[in-house]
Amino acid sequence: WMLIPARCCFPIPKAMSDIEAALLEPLGVALHAVDLAKLRPAQSVAILGAGSIGLLILQVAALAGAEPVFVTDKFPWRLKVARKYGAVAINCDKEDPIARIDKETAGRGVDVAIEAAWADHSVQQAAEMTRPGGRVVLVGIPSDDRLAMKASAARRKGLTLKFCRRMKHTYPRALRLVERGRVNLRGLVSHRFPLRRADEAFALNAAYRGQVVKTIIEC
Repeated sequence: WMLIPARCCFPIPKAMSDIEAALLEPLGVALHAVDLAKLRPAQSVAILGAGSIGLLILQVAALAGAEPVFVTDKFPWRLKVARKYGAVAINCDKEDPIARIDKETAGRGVDVAIEAAWADHSVQQAAEMTRPGGRVVLVGIPSDDRLAMKASAARRKGLTLKFCRRMKHTYPRALRLVERGRVNLRGLVSHRFPLRRADEAFALNAAYRGQVVKTIIEC
């Protein structure tokens, strides 16, 4: 049990499932990331990483009017889900995502790149694929707590870098989007485990086995 101030709590509507309620937090992160991106209708976006955060950023960016939206990842099953939500999917293990986006945008680059992977070489990729004067939003957390990129890639283009930490005050908006069916949370769930098999759930998720996208532990 945890003692939480009432002002920090948000009632869950009766019609909303426990699974959807559990996924409100990553949806809130996606909302905060798109807020930082300051997206406008018909602006192009690249999302690096098609995990649950990246796929939710994709859905929220589409609601904001972004088009086209490119999504890069190395797992084909995650890219399949990204395509279902309208993305131009790019397998970064099979082709250079920078070159592909350069070709798709006729050499211009995207208006916004949102890094939602491991914040390693993907940070440099995000800067390289963004147009001059564009924005880069960094959502991923580097494992060694260090950020590495060529300064010239951002400086010469005059890029704006934004760091996304958690979700800010987005729960009310997240609740409304789910209640109105504007965002699909259930479609992200690839595996379900009972509480007694929680260790299996964590192991599967950590190893990216079984075409995992999002694992839910049901209590």
